[in-house]
Amino acid sequence: MKMKKTDLKKEWKHLYGPSAKEVVEVDVPPLRYLMVDGQGDPNTSTDYAQAVAALFTVSYKVKFAVKRHTQGIDYAVMPLEGLWWADDLSVFTAGDKSRWKWTMMILQPPLVETSVIEAAMAEAGQKKDLPALSRMRLEEFCEGRCAQVLHIGPFSEEGPAIRRVHEFIEGRSSLSGKHHEIYLSDIRRADPKKWRTIIRQPMR
Repeated sequence: MKMKKTDLKKEWKHLYGPSAKEVVEVDVPPLRYLMVDGQGDPNTSTDYAQAVAALFTVSYKVKFAVKRHTQGIDYAVMPLEGLWWADDLSVFTAGDKSRWKWTMMILQPPLVETSVIEAAMAEAGQKKDLPALSRMRLEEFCEGRCAQVLHIGPFSEEGPAIRRVHEFIEGRSSLSGKHHEIYLSDIRRADPKKWRTIIRQPMR
């Protein structure tokens, strides 16, 4: 039997394939994510590193479980995403990353049954030391109306792209919800100048 391969990034190009040239408005439907909450500098925080490790471990276990037990379905694991905020928004401009709060998450395809995801979470805890697993949850997240653009380059240079998104929203509506980033590149291997990050912001 021929393996059916699915890549939601390509199927949902309007959500995961924006241009860097212009900010666009999108309507994001309710989607299921594996999520881990935390606080701290993503560059140095142990909690952050543990959250990312647990999310990818479980997501790949889900992928391989689906590939083994369904009728030849193989899909690409979705990229890491992050919601970012702070109780005091001045910490962003001050560069105090230790006070940043975040929810790191990976989307789980609609074709995957909840029971398969829960089983993968349980199995991951038995086979590997994943401290963040106890903080992981499966949750439906609905952003609705958003504006987004693609940023190409290191995270430290996101400022102009974020301002473009905010200006786009302020010309039509008002900001709502949390700053959302989607990391399309493997930052362990790619040149920082070529990192591709979607900047997304909910709007009223």
